[in-house]
Amino acid sequence: MTTTLARRLAGALAALALLVTGALALAGPTAAADPVRIMTLGDSITGSPGCWRALLWQKLQQTGYTNIDMVGTLPAQGCGITYDGDNEGHGGYLVTNVAAQNQLVGWLSATHPDIVVMHFATNDVWSNKSPQEILAAWTTLVQQMRASKPTMRILVAQIIPVAPSSCSDCPQRTVNLNAAIPAWAAGLSTSASPITVVDQWTGWNAATDTSDGVHPNETGIVKLADRWYPALTAALNGTTPTPTATPTPTVTPTPTPSPTLSPSPSPTFTMPPADGCTATYTVASQWPGGFVANVRVTARAVPLTGWKVAVTLPNGAVANAWSSQPVTSGSTTTFTAAPWNGNVPSGGSVEFGFQGTGSPATSAVTCARA
Repeated sequence: MTTTLARRLAGALAALALLVTGALALAGPTAAADPVRIMTLGDSITGSPGCWRALLWQKLQQTGYTNIDMVGTLPAQGCGITYDGDNEGHGGYLVTNVAAQNQLVGWLSATHPDIVVMHFATNDVWSNKSPQEILAAWTTLVQQMRASKPTMRILVAQIIPVAPSSCSDCPQRTVNLNAAIPAWAAGLSTSASPITVVDQWTGWNAATDTSDGVHPNETGIVKLADRWYPALTAALNGTTPTPTATPTPTVTPTPTPSPTLSPSPSPTFTMPPADGCTATYTVASQWPGGFVANVRVTARAVPLTGWKVAVTLPNGAVANAWSSQPVTSGSTTTFTAAPWNGNVPSGGSVEFGFQGTGSPATSAVTCARA
């Protein structure tokens, strides 16, 4: 190559580099990656209110996993701390029914998760569904997850002990199901869509970690969050952790801490009671001198057979109401259930409304079992 040709080639390359640099500068900074969408799926242990989700979200935030979005068609129900609480924790649901009715398809279509975190079989065990029936339902859900996203990462729990006082066979049924899960997961897991088994059973004490033999209390939700954390962060990092061992009823090891977890302040948390209800007050419309308000009554872990909601309107009054029976004393109106909507299942909700005069601002809205 002649010296002249070499100089021309070098000049052309330099000009091309300047053009590329200028184009990149005009294009602006690279857009940030979309958040990873995480669906927590289950029954009242996941919802109603499922406060282990609040602790897990807070731990993720504290350790740098901030580019995440918890997704679900159900909102947070309040756990004493601020967190992203969207979820699919449907109180009272059986996974066998959800699979048979294809309910997950709609939830997936509405939320488009990248990762599913599933603790879902408690009511099935309680209803004496066999491990084979439950695992067949799980297989259907996995197929639906992969139809939604072929690279879905799936975390499945060996469930916490089911030991209600009304079901003496439930503890052994739980053991039977949990023992069958690892082989099921190994047979269905793929490199594109791995299934990770998370042992939520070992080390659990139904007498001290639940409020009623089933639903986690303050110590229980900490255990659940701590067990989910290493598996979920591995999924977020694009790795698949080694599955934990099959549970044995007599073994009670301490939960294994995550080796990458940096020390962080303990969250301030007060476990809401399992019994009772919550009331969500919203103003549907307003005009000078009047308004319409809606109230959603949601049962906690224990189903309701009646409810009452007290709404205090310092500068307003209730004119008429529907789907409830109101009694007013001073500035407070107490609404009790209508004859048809007093029974509310665990985690379920009913609504009533009223038309008011004056200001819709409230100083207190409380809900209690009637």
